[in-house]
Amino acid sequence: MHYNDKEQPEGDRMTLWLSTGLIFTFAAIALILYRWWDMQCIGVTPVRTLTFIAILFTSGLDVGLIMFPLTEFGGYGNVSENPEYAFANPLAIEFGFWAFLIWGFYFLTCFYFAIIEPRVKFFEIPMVKLVNNVVIIGTCAFTAYLLLVNLPWYLPQLGDGESVVPAFYLIVFLSIALAVYSSSKVKYIRILSVGSSVLFITLIAGMWFRAFVMGKGSPADFFGTAGMLGEYFANIHHFVLPINDYHEFYLFWWFAWSIMIGQFTARFVSGIKTWQLLIAMLVVPSVAIGVWFSVLYYYHAEGLKIAAFTNIAMISVGVLMVINSLDSLIRLYTDNLNLTAQRLGRVNYVLFNLVAMVGLTMLFKLDFLRIQWVGALVIALYFGCFGYILLRKRSEVAAIQTSPKENILDFRKIELAG
Repeated sequence: MHYNDKEQPEGDRMTLWLSTGLIFTFAAIALILYRWWDMQCIGVTPVRTLTFIAILFTSGLDVGLIMFPLTEFGGYGNVSENPEYAFANPLAIEFGFWAFLIWGFYFLTCFYFAIIEPRVKFFEIPMVKLVNNVVIIGTCAFTAYLLLVNLPWYLPQLGDGESVVPAFYLIVFLSIALAVYSSSKVKYIRILSVGSSVLFITLIAGMWFRAFVMGKGSPADFFGTAGMLGEYFANIHHFVLPINDYHEFYLFWWFAWSIMIGQFTARFVSGIKTWQLLIAMLVVPSVAIGVWFSVLYYYHAEGLKIAAFTNIAMISVGVLMVINSLDSLIRLYTDNLNLTAQRLGRVNYVLFNLVAMVGLTMLFKLDFLRIQWVGALVIALYFGCFGYILLRKRSEVAAIQTSPKENILDFRKIELAG
């Protein structure tokens, strides 16, 4: 993966802080399942469950899902230099960095913002609100930065394959601009989410067909490759705490995303039970990721070349995922800060957010910002929220039996209208 080693977390204190945050997160998930296993979850603007999953998947992932695996399989398989990966095959390691267990972060925050936050209102405290929006804006910029620094690897025909050339800056600038414009209306976000999900499935199907039908492989080869994912589940305990510095980077990255994805997706939850929400957020995205990674790993293991057309398709889907991620998060922080298109006017709204995102992306490029700092800040918010509930809102949370009443009423109106 093209991410500089100097940007990985250093020191035992960061590892300890991250490990403490992970243990707390998994304990909180267990508590939610124990306490509210069968409760109906309803957000403020519920949508159909398939639409919810599409929004979750495309908002909760970015270009890394498309771009990173082919650059990382080799490192995970080189156990002579990286003996810490010897417990599982490279496909299972890659899956563990991207799927299943860590999607529990999103389940935790989605449930919290749909069910608990309306009673607690921790994120309405001015200082917390400020910190939360700093996290959202910073992570938006990091997403654009990752696209910028990884484009040379996938589009060497536009440069030397290493340097970031003006064409790459233009691609990122246009992606940010489209995301800002899309964020001005929720309708655009929904259309892009569903559309990019369809394109991603089409990309998987096309690459699968080329490898296992048109190529030397067979469907049995695919199932054999996918079966390697079983080593992840057999060794899932290895992924609960950081394996090494590189895994720490990933985990901080997931923490950085978690609160804002939970905030955004919570509004779309449409009456499913808590255990169904867990399945929708852990299992469904993981199936798609598992299929995708299995196809990519077969290409890697068999030394299959990625055709030029396929390469362009991968870049296109990756860029669209960036746009999906950015428009969701831009919509979130502009709503939080009351910097909406309705208030500012669409032209001012687009210009303000475009300048902000481009500027912050360049700060990551110049190494003035690091995603690990953002992730560490999110862990602090987790602990701060928990402490606030224990000190001031314990009885309100203990009394929760249903989704917020206003959400239930709105949901029933939608059901009657539908």
